[in-house]
Amino acid sequence: MLLFRPSRFSDLPAVERIAALSPIGVTSLPANRDTLYRKIQASVDSLGADVSFHGEESYFFVLEDTSKGEIVGVSGIVASAGFNEPFYSYRNETIIHASPGLGIHNKIHALSLCHDLTGNTLLASFFILKPYQFTQYSDLLSRARFLFIANFPERFAESVVSEMVGVSDANGHSPFWDSVGRRFFGMDYQEAELYCGVKGRKFISELMPQHPIYVPLLSDAAQAAIGQVSPDSAVPFDVLLREGFETENYVDIFDGGPTVHARTQNIHSILQSRLVSAHRGHQRPGTPHLIANCRCEFRATVAELTLPRGDDITLDPKLADALEIADGDHVRIVPL
Repeated sequence: MLLFRPSRFSDLPAVERIAALSPIGVTSLPANRDTLYRKIQASVDSLGADVSFHGEESYFFVLEDTSKGEIVGVSGIVASAGFNEPFYSYRNETIIHASPGLGIHNKIHALSLCHDLTGNTLLASFFILKPYQFTQYSDLLSRARFLFIANFPERFAESVVSEMVGVSDANGHSPFWDSVGRRFFGMDYQEAELYCGVKGRKFISELMPQHPIYVPLLSDAAQAAIGQVSPDSAVPFDVLLREGFETENYVDIFDGGPTVHARTQNIHSILQSRLVSAHRGHQRPGTPHLIANCRCEFRATVAELTLPRGDDITLDPKLADALEIADGDHVRIVPL
């Protein structure tokens, strides 16, 4: 069984191995032991806190193959992006340059540094091993987070965003970064991403230009990279588009990848999920669903369920044990 659950300190060695395999650009999953430890610590503290409004909390989950005792993926949620420091993005804008005397009217694409998305809930740290990509388990790793949000709406914002990794070449060079960031930071793309993941984003406001960047002045490769998704982000991008997320007018400041956005209440897995009471017994085979308990000690998995006509569902005792639910407990389900 593949089980989605909160991370714990004993997962740290496995999380380190996952982080080392994650692509360049996933700044929220740096291959740095101390940072990953703090990420797990923050998640443990957040789950144990009495929360009535989204704030500095963050939640970090793992996907465990219980038959092997192996961690095969990770994903996370940040309750409020930029709670402790602004969450920077580039906003796509159109600037008009006109001269009535010459009869010239030009619309020019520009990027403006902003922190418009600060305060939104942020999906982060997604990575799943290759054998599980583009399967129901990559859906589980991404979408189970929405069932958690549905269970505890007071912990999250009214909108959810996620940054998609932009394009880079086989050597880890980002054409967007080489044309923009490198000129102001004097460091490689990989170095900047690692620094951001470990040290935070304060240096962005210190070094990034505050004036709009005129896109036509960038290299052709950098212009082509704006809003494009790396093949390494194809899995989460596909899931989020199916969940109703849209590409907004924002791109990542490092590699130009798109930032996707959705109103929390309109996310499909939240909107279409339902609560039912679970009872142990003979579970009839049905269609694949995501199923989760309704506790902060969150558990979710994929199961073939026959939907009840009423508000009760019968679950195999082994499935109930895996989800850590007792007879009569509520579970949240949504079609896969």
